[in-house]
Amino acid sequence: MDIINISEINPSQSLQVKLKAYYDLIKFRLSALVTFSAAFGFILGDSGIVFSWGTFMALIIGGFLISGASGAANEILEREYDKLMKRTENRPLPMKVISLSSAYRFTVLIAVLGIAILWLFTNPLTTGLGILSMILYVFVYTPLKRVGPIAVFVGAIPGAMPPLLGWTAATGSISYEALIIFGIQFIWQFPHFWAIAWVSDDDYKRAGFKLLPSGGGKDLNTAFQIMIYTLFLLPLGLLPSYFGLTGLNSGIVATICGVLFLAQTFSLMKDCSKKSAMKIMFGSFLYLPIVQIAYLLDKVQ
Repeated sequence: MDIINISEINPSQSLQVKLKAYYDLIKFRLSALVTFSAAFGFILGDSGIVFSWGTFMALIIGGFLISGASGAANEILEREYDKLMKRTENRPLPMKVISLSSAYRFTVLIAVLGIAILWLFTNPLTTGLGILSMILYVFVYTPLKRVGPIAVFVGAIPGAMPPLLGWTAATGSISYEALIIFGIQFIWQFPHFWAIAWVSDDDYKRAGFKLLPSGGGKDLNTAFQIMIYTLFLLPLGLLPSYFGLTGLNSGIVATICGVLFLAQTFSLMKDCSKKSAMKIMFGSFLYLPIVQIAYLLDKVQ
């Protein structure tokens, strides 16, 4: 791993390198997906005659900043472990593209800014849930990754929080509908996390991360647990339609996607291979946005 020397780069290139470093530090793509889930929850929960664009934009900006701050704090805390893994060795802090002190200042700045935006333009419940999500992700989930698979359960809570934040920003309350969309994303986290952990197992072992269930084995027991949690998505995916939150069409889409997602787990149970785990990983990336978009389209029709 070659450390980048900023002093050897011309000013315009140096600015590009720094901007790219901060882009990576906040885990931009992950933060964008988190923000999409929050927007999904808001639109699903909004029942006003006039759409509240001000609150919606505050949720998008504030939520993105809090998610970015959580990702940056995670990279700060894991900077020494990131050096040990191929998938993370080129992150800004291991590469020393930005200093640790700069990363700290930037993280605190965007965290405070994100919280302030939610507080001023949404409501206290949404702000409190945003803060709770950040605390759980940074100070509980992150250190637990080296303790055991309990980290996946803890990490699934902030991971499922975005649609709940969206709903509370739109409604000011937590209802059974909010818990349904939270529950779908919560259960989805398990096959998603475990498929990634299976594919990246060698890397994770170098850093001492213990995320796979059943004693950390890439075996039938782990594959079976992945299948069980994926199976739960089938009835959960129908609940928005059953309770009238969305229509029948989205329930059909959710069921088809759930069946296809579940079918991938049988392949993993059969051969316990990295290739099958990778298919589940990519399947999880597709399942959630497709189902959420289907719910939205059914809602706005």
